[in-house]
Amino acid sequence: MFQNRFIINSAKVICVLLMIYLTTKISFLLNPILRMIHILLLPVLISGFFYYALRPIVDYFSDRKVIRSVAILFVYFVAAALISLLGIVIWPLLQDQVTTLMNNLPQLIEGFRNQIDQIQQNRFLSMFGSSQSDWSNRLSGYLDNGVKTAADYISQSLLAFTNFVVIAATVPIIVYYMLKEGAKLPLKLLPFIPKKYRADCKSMLSEMDNALSGYILGRVIVTSILTAMLYIGFLLIHLPYSLLLAVISFVFNLIPYIGQFLGAIPCLIVAFIVSPAKALWVAGIIVVIQNVEGNLIAPHVYGKRLDIHPLTAVLLLLIGGDILGIVGILAVIPIYMILKIFVRHLYQLFLEKKVEELVE
Repeated sequence: MFQNRFIINSAKVICVLLMIYLTTKISFLLNPILRMIHILLLPVLISGFFYYALRPIVDYFSDRKVIRSVAILFVYFVAAALISLLGIVIWPLLQDQVTTLMNNLPQLIEGFRNQIDQIQQNRFLSMFGSSQSDWSNRLSGYLDNGVKTAADYISQSLLAFTNFVVIAATVPIIVYYMLKEGAKLPLKLLPFIPKKYRADCKSMLSEMDNALSGYILGRVIVTSILTAMLYIGFLLIHLPYSLLLAVISFVFNLIPYIGQFLGAIPCLIVAFIVSPAKALWVAGIIVVIQNVEGNLIAPHVYGKRLDIHPLTAVLLLLIGGDILGIVGILAVIPIYMILKIFVRHLYQLFLEKKVEELVE
């Protein structure tokens, strides 16, 4: 019996490998489909983000007997008003800081080099060896390369937004119908599932929905609180470009685990150009705020819903960034969570008993 099972399972593996091989031979048929997926991926991701961000508010009004379409339009109106208000209040200051930073970038790099020169001349540091390499040229070279790499990466990422008009026109429509019809999706999918698997499929879809909702809402809440605390801290120590650096930290901190380190780098560089003491103040503020976020805020917001090992998250982020750039970095963790739930349910339905029988 064991030999028969081995032969059957081997035949299944061979069939799967054969299907994969044949798929590579018909890539000319799959390329249009992949191109369409690539075009639709960004609008769908943005729509999914706003769907989970706005759904609790729409559900709140809907539970109080407000017609759902009216509740959605009201939320749209409030969101548009808030965005306009933030644009009027914050955008001029942010734009001024961005313009000033771009104009002063050569002077900032030169200031960074001067700070390194002063540190290199420190007597205490000269005790660590007489054959020191030129810190100034080396570190300023790293900074130049880092600025160029960041600029190239941002420009490549912005290519995804070249069709901005289409995205801006389609995303509100997609989000509207997702908010209006999203709860009905499981009911529409279940008739296509065999009756004996419908309960498990419904449970799987519900678990996916809860995981995505918890992750997206939690990430936005935690990152917003962290950004507000960083901005206040930067203002207290009079750090230049405080708002711009806080916004950059917000974008980076949307990336779990490694985002907090990436977001700290620009802040520390700007502070170091002012003075090493200012950099120490910034480092202290970042460490204190990240400890508050990691030990007090995040556990209450996430609970145990973000069940991903840090090493797994880092590997996923590297893969997502290599494939789709910044879009892949932001999307890879939610995609992984969905696939993990899907695979676990498939295993429980079809393989768990067979594995237990083989082990016994």
